Amino acid sequence: MKSPKLLPWYARKAGVSTERAEVLWRKAVRKATAETGWVGNAEYWGAAMENFRELLDQENSSLCTPNMADVMRMQHRAMRLPLTIFEDLSAATAANWQRFCNTWHRAA
Repeated sequence: MKSPKLLPWYARKAGVSTERAEVLWRKAVRKATAETGWVGNAEYWGAAMENFRELLDQENSSLCTPNMADVMRMQHRAMRLPLTIFEDLSAATAANWQRFCNTWHRAA
């Protein structure tokens, strides 16, 4: 049995792989066949899609994925830290050098 053309879209929306979505689709079709007793009518396809969406929701709720935005933000900050320290040290050195040059010129 062919899977729906929108199956990759449903898979991305639920955060599962396309292969896993195909497995869930086949499971939903088997369940719809057992529920309706018919194959190919509108009631059958409606039950298959409803079962598929329920299985995707269950799969999505069972996944434990970290929030990658927080991880990437922390990594970005850690990578910028040496540059920030260097900028601060450069600014402090330049300010001290300007003060030294100004006091040296006044003394001369």
